[in-house]
Amino acid sequence: MSEANTIARPYVQAAFEAAQKQADLKGWSAVMQVLTELMANADIKAVVSSPRVKHGQVEELMLQLAGDLNKEQSNFVRILAQSGRLEVVAEIAEMFEVLRAEAEKSAQVTVSSAFALNDAQQQKIAAALKSRLGCDIKLSCNVDKTLLGGIVIRMGDKVIDGSANTRLTELAYALA
Repeated sequence: MSEANTIARPYVQAAFEAAQKQADLKGWSAVMQVLTELMANADIKAVVSSPRVKHGQVEELMLQLAGDLNKEQSNFVRILAQSGRLEVVAEIAEMFEVLRAEAEKSAQVTVSSAFALNDAQQQKIAAALKSRLGCDIKLSCNVDKTLLGGIVIRMGDKVIDGSANTRLTELAYALA
């Protein structure tokens, strides 16, 4: 996974710079989503990774399937196809969304808790994160019964782990 991220990073930077120049972060996000969905299809992935299929054919296939793209977006797809980097498009899309969120002063946050959080709890968490991070928070919550208690907050590569499991593990190490 880290190798894929390393490979994806220059492509993300190039796409993000192009999106900023065009003032079309949302449009580029949509393109990244389409490419990710295309590469998630087993048949398309088999064609793209086949050594029998030439890069030019892959390029044309992806451009046809991607739909209506502007010149820069088409060039981006061509470069990915010619470089054999369509396999890392999911990582590219994920990293692009992180950059987009930073540029738009927002953050996608996932909160896992042992029990369902009510609206007041969700608002309190969002407000605390907003004051700490200084940006708008898009909160998504899920229930993870294995946590026993507490919450785990994930923001990109940052994790705030306040779960009972982690506290118990820390206590066990301290006593050992």
